[in-house]
This record gives sequence, C-alpha cells and structure tokens, in this order.
Amino acid sequence: MTVRRDFQESARCRPDLVIGREELFAGAREQLASGGSVLLHGPAGIGKSTVLRALAEEYGATARTVLRCSATESESHLPFLALADLLGLVLDEVSPRLPAAQRTALESALTGRGESSLQRDGLALRLAVLSALRALATDGPVLVVADDLQWLDPASAELLGFAARRLEGTPVQLLCAVRTEGQESQEYDRQLRACPPGTLAVRLGPLTRAQVAQLLDHRGHGGLPRSTVREIHRTSGGNPLFALELGRALADSPTPPRPGEPLPVPTSLRALVLSRLDMLSVEARRTLLVASAGARPTPALLRAAGRENAEAECAQAAELGLLATEPDAPAVRFAHPLISAALYAEAPAHERRAAHAALSTAASDPIERARHLALATTGTDPEVAARLAEAAALARDRGAPSVAAQLGLLAARRTPADGSPGPEERRLAAAEDAITAGEVDLARDIAREVLTRASVPADRVRAWIIVIDTAGHTMTEVDAVFPQALADAGDDPRLLALVHYQLAWRALIVEGDFTEARQAAAHAAELAARGQDRRTELLALAFQAQTETLMGHPEAPRTIKRALREPQDPRVACHHNGAGSARFRWLVMGDQLAEARTTVTGLLREVRRRGSVESEVHFLRGLAETELRAGHCGRALDLARDSLRLARDSGIGETASAMLTSLAEASGGEVDRALALAREAVQHAEEDGDQMYLSRALGALGYAQLVAGDPAGTVRSLRRVRSLELGLGITDPARGRWQGDLAEALVRTGEAAEAQDVIDVSREHALRLGRESVLAVLDRSEALVRAARGDREAAVAQLTSAQDRLGKLGYGLEEARAAFALARLRGRGPGAAAFDDAARMFRRCRALPWLRQVEDALAAPEPEPVPDRPEAPAALEVLAAMERQVAALVMEGATNREIAARLFISVKTVEATLTRVYRKLGIRSRVDIVRLAAARRAR
Repeated sequence: MTVRRDFQESARCRPDLVIGREELFAGAREQLASGGSVLLHGPAGIGKSTVLRALAEEYGATARTVLRCSATESESHLPFLALADLLGLVLDEVSPRLPAAQRTALESALTGRGESSLQRDGLALRLAVLSALRALATDGPVLVVADDLQWLDPASAELLGFAARRLEGTPVQLLCAVRTEGQESQEYDRQLRACPPGTLAVRLGPLTRAQVAQLLDHRGHGGLPRSTVREIHRTSGGNPLFALELGRALADSPTPPRPGEPLPVPTSLRALVLSRLDMLSVEARRTLLVASAGARPTPALLRAAGRENAEAECAQAAELGLLATEPDAPAVRFAHPLISAALYAEAPAHERRAAHAALSTAASDPIERARHLALATTGTDPEVAARLAEAAALARDRGAPSVAAQLGLLAARRTPADGSPGPEERRLAAAEDAITAGEVDLARDIAREVLTRASVPADRVRAWIIVIDTAGHTMTEVDAVFPQALADAGDDPRLLALVHYQLAWRALIVEGDFTEARQAAAHAAELAARGQDRRTELLALAFQAQTETLMGHPEAPRTIKRALREPQDPRVACHHNGAGSARFRWLVMGDQLAEARTTVTGLLREVRRRGSVESEVHFLRGLAETELRAGHCGRALDLARDSLRLARDSGIGETASAMLTSLAEASGGEVDRALALAREAVQHAEEDGDQMYLSRALGALGYAQLVAGDPAGTVRSLRRVRSLELGLGITDPARGRWQGDLAEALVRTGEAAEAQDVIDVSREHALRLGRESVLAVLDRSEALVRAARGDREAAVAQLTSAQDRLGKLGYGLEEARAAFALARLRGRGPGAAAFDDAARMFRRCRALPWLRQVEDALAAPEPEPVPDRPEAPAALEVLAAMERQVAALVMEGATNREIAARLFISVKTVEATLTRVYRKLGIRSRVDIVRLAAARRAR
C-alpha cells in the first residue's frame, strides 16, 4: 500500500504528534538518551513518521551532526540517492580525513562522476561510509535519521547497514522508520539486522477509539457525535492517517451520514486502498461488494446470496492483498476495514441495494435480515418498518442497544406518516436505546428533530425528557426546557410525573437542596401512581430513598422497602437510579460490605447483559468503592480505572469516575495521578454547577492531599466540603467519610480544637444512624488529638480499640491506618514491631502510597523521647498549648522534622508555630528559646 505524499502529515512538530503513543515514545526516548538506536515499524499511515519527527526534533538538538534522508518509492531505483541525502552536505568536511581510495570511491558515488558501483568499489565504498561516520563522531555525537527505509535504494541500504553493524562504541545513533505489515514481517527482520547491535525495535499499533477521538479533536475535527467517532475508529482500523482523512471528509460534507449508514470515504482514500481492484474480474468485484455489505460474511453466506464461485473469487482477492488469508477462520475478512468501506462507497446505489436484497434472504439472523431489507428498499413501507421494529426489540433484548437504536431509526424512516405506531414514536424509542448505549449525542439530536415536528403532547414530553437526560449533570444548560415540558404535559399525571422526576434531580444537582429534591421525588411518585406509570413511580421512589439515605432521614428504610415492592419493572430493577442501586448505597453506608459487594456485582452483571453503558459505569464505580472500603486497593484501582475509561469513551459520568479513581489512586496507585484526577473532578463539577458532586470531588482532593503530605491543603479542601454539606442538608457522615481525614489534617496543622469540634459533631450523627465504621475512624482521629495534647496513654488505648473495631468490620485500609498511627505514637524503640504490623497490613491491602509513608517514617531520624506532659519553663507560660509543646521539644534539641513526627503535625506547621513563639517571646531564633529557658532556670 503506497501512501501518497499529499496524505502525509506536516513536518511541523506539534504537541499532539504522539497521541496514543506516550508509552512507546517514552521507551524510545530512554533508548536514545542512553546512547542507543531506535527502529520504528508498522503499517502504512500508522504514525511512524510522526513519532520519528518528534524524536528527531527532541534529540537532534543534543547531537553535533544530524544526517537525514527520507526515501520515496519512485526514487528507490536510483543508486546512492539516500547516501547522497545523508552525506552530501558533509562531504567537504569528511573527504580530507579519508584515505585516498575511500575518498575517491565516496566522491564518485555521491557526485555521479566516474563509474563507482558496489560491484567495482565495494570494499572501498563500505569502508568510506564507515570512516565518514567515525570522522564526524570524533567532533561530537551524530544522529542518523532515516524515514521509509523500505524505499531506500539497495546500494544505500547495503552501505548504511554495513556501517551500522560496526559502529559499536562510537557516538553514532540511528533513528529509523520502516513500513511493515506484521510483527513477524521479513522486512522488519531484515531492517533490524542492518541496525546497530542493541537497537530498540518499536512497533506502532492501531489507536484506541478514545485516542482517535482525541486525535480528531486536536486536528480540528472535534464535536463529532460519539457514534460517528466509533464508526471512524472501526472503518480506519485505528490507523491515524485513515481516521484523519475520514474526519476531514465528514467535516467537508454538507450532509453527514445518518446513523446506520456507512461513512463517506473520500476519493483520496478510495484511490489509496482500491488501486488493486482493477485487477479483479467483474464477478469477483461483485462478490466483494456483497461481502462488504454483510456484517459477518462467510463463503456459505455469499453462495446463499447468489455468488456461486465465492471461494475462487475470494482467493483471487486474497492474492491481491484485499482479503486476509486465515485458513482456519470461516469468515471472509478484508485486509483492512477501510477496503470494505471504500469498496462499498465506490459502488453505484443500485448495486448496493441489490447486494442488500440478496443478503436479506440469505442471512440467518433476523436482525441482519431486517437491516438488509431496509437498505434494499426506498421510501416508506409499513411491512418493512414493522420487521425493523421487531428486530430492534430483539437487539434490545440481546443487550445491543446501539444496534437497536440504528434499527429503530431505519424503522422510523420506513414508517408512513399515518402509521401506528407513528414515525416519531419510533424515533423516540431509538433515542432511548441510544441513551442506554451511551450515545447521548445521537439521542439528543433525535429528540430535537422530533420536537420540530411532533404535536402530540406525549411525544413532545418524551422528547423533552430525552433532552434533559442527555444533559447529565450539566442540567443548568437545559433550564429553559422545564417550563416547556410542563406546558406540554398539561394536567396529564403520567406526563407530569416524568417532568417532576427530572425536577427532583434538578433540585439536587443544580440547587443542592436535598429537602426540595426529596419532596419533588415524592410528588413524582404520587403522580405516577395516579397515572398508573409503574416505571416512573419506581424510579421516583428509588430517588427519594437515595436522597433520604444521604440526608440521614429516618424514612429512608421504609422508602427503600416501598421501592422494592412488587410489581417491579425489569427496566428499573437494575437501573443505576433504581431501587437496587438505592439498596446498595444503604448497605455500603451501613457497613454491610459483603452484602453490598454481592448486590452490586449482580447489578453490574445484568446491566452488562443489557448493554446499558451509563449503568455499567455507575456500578463499576460502586464495586470499586466497595473494594476500597474493604481494603482491596489493587482490585479497587483496576475497577475504578475501567470505570473511568468507559466514562471517557462514552462521555457519561466522567466527573464521578474521576473522583472515585482519584480515591483509588491515592490509596493504591500514584498520588500525583490522584491529585490530578481530583482537581479535574472539582473543575468539572464547578463548571457544571453540580453541588452534589462538587463536595464528593473536594473530598477526594482532600484525601489525596493528606496522602501526599499536604495537611494544609487537606484542611482547605475539606473545610469547603463541611460547608457545602451543611448547606446541602447532608448529615450522614458515611456519605463521604471525610470527617476523620479533616480532623487528622487539623491536628497536623496545630488546630486541635477545631479537630475535636469536627469529631464531636460527626460522632453525634454517626451515633444516631449507627455508623460503626465512622465512629471507629473518628476515635482514631480523636486519639491523634489526645496525642497532640500530650495524653499519650489515652491515645494509645483509643487507637488500639479503633484498630480492633475496624478490623472486625472488614475495613482493611482504615485498620492499617490506625496501626500506622499507633506505630508512630509508640516510636521505633519498643514499638518497632508496630511499624512491621502496619507495613504488613498496607502490603496486604496493596496500599502502596501508605506503605511508602511507613518506609519514610522508618527512615526518618528518631526524635529524643520527651515526657508525656513536659513542664514548660515559666518563660513559656505566655504560649498556647501547641506552642509550648513545640518550644519544649526545641529545648530538647529536636529538629523541625522530628517535632513534626512526634506531634503528628507537618513541618510547615512546626515552622509557623515557631514564628508565633518568636513573636510572643520577642526573640529571633531557636537558640534564643534555649537561652531564655536556661536563664529562667538559673534564677
């Protein structure tokens, strides 16, 4: 496959050049930095030249000499052309330093004067190239950058390979790229053998769908519906060049393809991939067209569709490289998805319809038969529409909502205007399937299209609800929709229930008013019951139950039971806003971790079967949270990352998934990553005006800051959480579980009184609601307050009790944190075994950031022991309690770091406290504290 020059990316290096290649790029960078060579390889258009240019620009600045060549297929027959590109500009510099015979041979080859050839002057030429590179290297490092090695003329390739194999110990590095079609490509092996020993071979593979979306966005083709990006990824096979060309074609097209239709393949790409079609027979080309129209074509299916010589014609196409040859696989597979797309796009419309008509009777799957029947016909047809609607229902039951949405749209297009159900009703069903599949852009577009035509109130309200649903947590963007939806609903209780259910969400997300949200949900449930809409009634009751749970409202258990009563609606039973989800939240907050895990695992299994993307993202987070509470940090991190990947791929629940992943990273992964994700979640929640998730995101940020050793940052973040939750009316401390972290950070910053206040207020609510794990964590924090005030014996007893209770409740990470606090309190002398216990517990939890804290504590100098209640000299009586403790430790000779470790505060807090001590005592330094105290004792 030849890539024409007008397709190749600009040579200008841009920050997005290595999208999706970060790990490979980092490996290549390390290899070059260590003095090694790199060979990039992969198929055409995969981005080799892009990565090569980025690396060359970065490392070219460190080399004294950079030699470059970039061969082309049309010039590959010209001998020594690549060699002339490499050495032509430095010939005058190196010629005088070469032996006469070598100089003559090299000048003859590069200038074209004389009769030089590898046959005639082989040894002299080979040695001349080697000597030239060594001569340049004596003046400084040399970087040889060679792109498209497969097009190097054979003479230049032989000379470069000869020299490369003999450059060991010389500061000459090669950075090359070669086209290969497979990991075991003979071309790859040949080029690698021609590189210096130890060359790192880096194979570039296809981009993921998320990376293709990022690439399109960086290149000015963002804003495409996710369903379109998914189709671009499928058609391009993850090839960045092909994806960009498809994106460019869509951007230039005045009429984008409708869902279910193939992408328009630009003429440039058609010419690129179909150049070999002219070598096919007419019948073979028709067979390939039928194969391109099918979803899973096989020789048997092609024969059933009327292609009698399918095997022979497919074999002909395989010889030309159009089909992949897989002897053990029954399917007919194109060598690249783009070949299939281009072949289909190239065919006349009547030939496409004929191919679909043949497949509509040959396919065995009813969904496939219906799809082909729709694409084989034009205009409206009630019978075809009915078959498509049945196929959509079947796809929905199979857990393929995206397919159901496409079939539903095809059904709407084939439905007459006076049909029953009508075309708008079928479009709305397709939009609801699209929401289930996570294709919110498509759903919103369908709903807005319906609103331009629909006059039936039920259709209009249903469309408004879809518009609201697709806004997710950015509900401020659809504020204007609610009055219109209420007007269209009139006095119909079924329609009003739908709108008031959404108003309950608005009250919670936008206004942050739990009381109003609870009342709106209860009203929606009442309206739905009057209108005999059990689905909306169940959703409203589940929402009311979740709100009451977070509020610590006494009615929560009773409302959950109402939401779980029969009859149930299967669409609600496993919905992320259904009663099952409300029960899971109640179990987690009530310390029933084993039952919560069983519940959420079952919910996750069911939504995956149904293909509900938003619910899958939600329950992945729920399972990750449960594992995190249980102290299974590695498992929680894997699940949280899966949730975040799916959320970003679908555009659903990104803020919540970033928040939960931040908690998991801070517990079992990378703290820097945790901080970045938490700040991202805070930013998104603030931009969306989402008060509920803003408090959760700030809670994650505060925890990450605590693990990172920034207690002052933790205090700032969690004070905001405390204020937000007070305003929201959230009283259950099990909702965010940030109270213990705030109290611990306040102790570290020397604000023990406020820490005790946080503990006292939170303990009152935890006792009322029976939150045993929260009470144990609060006791752990209170022990730190006592230790900071000098009551060491009481602190040890309280920590020991908290650790034991947390272990019995199954909170492994919190138990390990209590063990760590106990070890720090006892010190490394008699309590050395306690550090070992804490390390063992953190290791069992795979809590790597916490394990590193244990290692740091063991590596820190041991502070001198001080009495539990040191007697402060009279000169220090004017100081506050914390100030006296710090001053007393200074008099014992402790460093700021030792004081921080002893008093469970940060070094910055020690420094700030000392500043206040100096000011109050009218002194300037630590030495003055000692002198002042000594003088008072001498009197």
